[in-house]
Amino acid sequence: MEDYRLKTSIIILTYNQLNYTIQCIESIRQYTTPDTYEIIIVDNNSTDETRHWLSQQSDIITILNDSNLGFPKGCNQGMEVATGDYILLLNNDTVVTKNWLNNLLYCINSDERFGAVSCITNNCSYAQTIPVTYNNLHEMHAFAASHNVSDQSKWEQRLKLIGFCYLIKRSVVDEIGLLDERFTPGNYEDDDYSLRIRIAGYELVLCKDTFIHHYGSVSFREDSSYSKLMKENAKKFEEKWGFNPIYSQRIRFDIINMMDSYTEAPLNVLEVGCACGGTLMNIKHRYPNSNLYGIELDEAASSVASIIADVRNYDVERGVMKYDDNFFDYIILADVLEHLYDPWKVLKNLKRYLKTDGKILVSIPNLMHYTVINGLLEGSFTYTDAGILDRTHLRFFTLQELKKMILQSGYYKLDIAAKTLPNKNKGTTDRLSGIVSPAVMEQFNVYQYLVSAKKHDLEETFEYIMDHTEETQAIVNRVSAYTADEVIQSVLLSVNENQAELLNTIGVSHFSVGSYEKVLPFFENAFYLDNNNDEILYNISYFLCFVGESSNASQFIDRLKEVNEKSYNQLLDVIKDFVQ
Repeated sequence: MEDYRLKTSIIILTYNQLNYTIQCIESIRQYTTPDTYEIIIVDNNSTDETRHWLSQQSDIITILNDSNLGFPKGCNQGMEVATGDYILLLNNDTVVTKNWLNNLLYCINSDERFGAVSCITNNCSYAQTIPVTYNNLHEMHAFAASHNVSDQSKWEQRLKLIGFCYLIKRSVVDEIGLLDERFTPGNYEDDDYSLRIRIAGYELVLCKDTFIHHYGSVSFREDSSYSKLMKENAKKFEEKWGFNPIYSQRIRFDIINMMDSYTEAPLNVLEVGCACGGTLMNIKHRYPNSNLYGIELDEAASSVASIIADVRNYDVERGVMKYDDNFFDYIILADVLEHLYDPWKVLKNLKRYLKTDGKILVSIPNLMHYTVINGLLEGSFTYTDAGILDRTHLRFFTLQELKKMILQSGYYKLDIAAKTLPNKNKGTTDRLSGIVSPAVMEQFNVYQYLVSAKKHDLEETFEYIMDHTEETQAIVNRVSAYTADEVIQSVLLSVNENQAELLNTIGVSHFSVGSYEKVLPFFENAFYLDNNNDEILYNISYFLCFVGESSNASQFIDRLKEVNEKSYNQLLDVIKDFVQ
């Protein structure tokens, strides 16, 4: 590992919690190369023994405030006196580890586009956390020593980095300025700073090859007003930048995990409602050769997403989109369809832009979740600011209706996963256990469905079949890519007015080319759709007798006699040779 001799200014804010501060400082001294750093502690008027302890430390630069000035202001004070080539904002409730700073410095210096980097930990937001099994600091350091091996494949570009350990080039700080103190006493100043770095043309990198321990907001979270502060500062961020920092920066790992292409595939991926592009950015990390495209109505969010993708700011429900047909490998609609006036039409329109083997990836809330059912049983259906009954939702779906919508829109091979939020108060919905099936009861625990589906061209195929009923081999060839169930289900859900005739024709075509094993389901479903059609009755009766199932044919033969006695007599004459 390269030993960096440029100086790093490590800035730490303190407000009481001396035990954590001591652990942090001692870990820096133990695991950081001497003479490559300076420690600057800004104390926000601690009332414990912190200041006395600081006065005894010869290797720490201290700034002692007469009041608690908050995190952004305190960091700025430290940055103003820092002399290092790099600025590292570090929480006092962290314990650093072997190779921590060398790894971060190696990354940030590997590319002039890298403006700031951070690491992973055991306790953090925004997916900077990994699961750990250690039980004490000794085990933690053993884990970190084996983990902290520099590996560029574990570097991931991010929309934002969390400020518990935030390494920034000094030149970047000089270019974009200090932290925005409007976010005092703290929270969302790191979101803001991350965005400013990216707007300035730099990239943010999460170094997953570097782990430090983080106890986690030991000062802030003790304050009962923490939640209120988070909301207030989120609002400040939205007022400044024009988009919600929580919703618009989400990374939909659940959706990404449904992608099943090989890593080096040259994919074209479109996300409808891409917000700031967090999901697209992670897709690029997993599929380096992918080309990213987005659609986003919010101009502020779309401008941010445009840094890493071809993003267009228009309404997906209006007009034809200016993409080539058969272009995308994946089209993502994560929590989008429920916001549309006509999601059925949108799904049908999007199909043309998918490649032949392309997929849509969809997430949608479940109207049958117990929170909604409980409310209905008590006579309420109250809209909320977020969740299943979000007041911006225009459409609502159960599992059955979701399946129907996707199938009717021209997709098949549905792969459905359920995200559950179990009912902690089962009293209300349990009253339904004797009325509804166990399968339906299970749906009460599902708050969101994830769906992967492939497009099909069966609607076009159905039109071809009705226009070319005599071309039996061509008909069989055109439906051969699908199972009988997929074809039948698509027929039943199609808008074709001749569903029974269509199924009958497909059955006849399979019989004509000798695919006898595929014939019966088409004839049976044709019969269920129209039990007065003498041609269908003739065909199913003849086929059952042909394959030696005369006893099963009798009900259809009897029905044919009732419907058309002439056809009935013709049938008897034909089947007499193979009916005993």
